[in-house]
Amino acid sequence: MEAHLIGYHLRTVRESLRAFDDYRQDPEFDEHGETTLHAVIERLITDLGEDVTREGLIKTPERVERSLRYLTSGYQTSVDEVINGALFAAEGSEMIVLKGIEFFSMCEHHMLPFFGKAAIAYIPGDKILGLSKFARVVDVFARRMQVQERMTTQIADALVEVLQPRGLAVVTEASHLCMMMRGVEKLGSMTRTSAMRGAFKDDARTRQEFLEAIG
Repeated sequence: MEAHLIGYHLRTVRESLRAFDDYRQDPEFDEHGETTLHAVIERLITDLGEDVTREGLIKTPERVERSLRYLTSGYQTSVDEVINGALFAAEGSEMIVLKGIEFFSMCEHHMLPFFGKAAIAYIPGDKILGLSKFARVVDVFARRMQVQERMTTQIADALVEVLQPRGLAVVTEASHLCMMMRGVEKLGSMTRTSAMRGAFKDDARTRQEFLEAIG
């Protein structure tokens, strides 16, 4: 079990690094921003007992700033920007389910990562949304300082506002390093949160069909 979890974590780290490289190539993303955090990060490293001038740490403040700006880039992105008009007329009213949408976020309590997968389902009203846009909407809210419960609700509410569906559901499942590296230190712990809207909230059969579809 532990070997399986370690393998999963290594894969998510590799995928995160690949996503970082792709995102940095986007000319609209300014990883440095208008201010610098170098002095703050240097002070942090020094106060933790390290020598910020030694070879291995000389460029660490710059790297940490780039990392933090990427991990919180959702503050500079809006749902309207990522959807970019990719709405189309609905041709049916059957449930649409997407699962396995990976996300990486940062716990606002300890500034440690939590990561996992989201599943989204909706029953269209008049509009449907391009499938890739759901992952982008998830990233808008994941790439912030978050708690998983609020992130799940924000994703659901944003999609309801855009799509005006007959029903919409979001389920997220994540591992939290603030529980795995510190505190209770439980490697296999997972947290699951959900947000149900419209038919998924009001109709138990619809809700059950979704939950069975995502396993």
